[in-house]
Amino acid sequence: MAERVPTIVADNANVVYRIVGRTTPGTGSPLASFKRIVTGTKSAAIREVHAVKGVSFIAYRGEAIGLIGSNGSGKSTLLRAIAGLLPVEPGGAVYAAGQPSLLGVNAALMNDLSGERNVVLGCLAMGMTPAEVKAGTKDIIDFSGINERGDFSSLPMRTYSSGMAARLRFSIAAAKKHDVLLIDEALATGDAKFRRRSEQRVRDLRAEAGTVFLVSHSEQSIRDTCERTIWLESGVIRADGATEDVLQEYEAYMRK
Repeated sequence: MAERVPTIVADNANVVYRIVGRTTPGTGSPLASFKRIVTGTKSAAIREVHAVKGVSFIAYRGEAIGLIGSNGSGKSTLLRAIAGLLPVEPGGAVYAAGQPSLLGVNAALMNDLSGERNVVLGCLAMGMTPAEVKAGTKDIIDFSGINERGDFSSLPMRTYSSGMAARLRFSIAAAKKHDVLLIDEALATGDAKFRRRSEQRVRDLRAEAGTVFLVSHSEQSIRDTCERTIWLESGVIRADGATEDVLQEYEAYMRK
């Protein structure tokens, strides 16, 4: 039996958003702030939102893991914590083998540059060599399908629909082998043909010994892509196991 190699370990991970509201007169002064530091008290103007609560799991190389849950359940927050973009509260931790790469529908592309130029810059930013970028640019554009109705790759990104931009983001991120690829709703965009291509690419990434996390509201995409699924609800893991078992439990919960 092949050894299972961990790529992500979440150990009692908690993520808290601290939202600063309007202060009452006198509470925002330097003296008042110093008193709060000395006494350890919190400002009444700071509201805390506990988005991820005590999450623990181990992800292994070669796994594709779905993340499901109702809106506001903490799925995207957990992805950002895994990627190192959000801090985990003291007492818990997220450990990663290599650098996880987060792909979301809001991933940054430069609107004033052409799609082709964004492909080049995105690939260079991921660490690909200029020779690799030159060799792969056409394949990335073809995979995205943005030129199926004209030469959009030469036009500024601001002329793209949201679906076209999301498909290009996914195509850029999927062009490189990743130790851990985190995908937030990116497969929900585009037509059925693109979804089939993107789902196959996720399977290819797994075969290349990577680990893929997929957040999606499309239960069919989760079924087609992931053999394991984690269900988050109100920041807490409700279930973690075989995709079909977890989805059946989740669907029964949503029908209540």
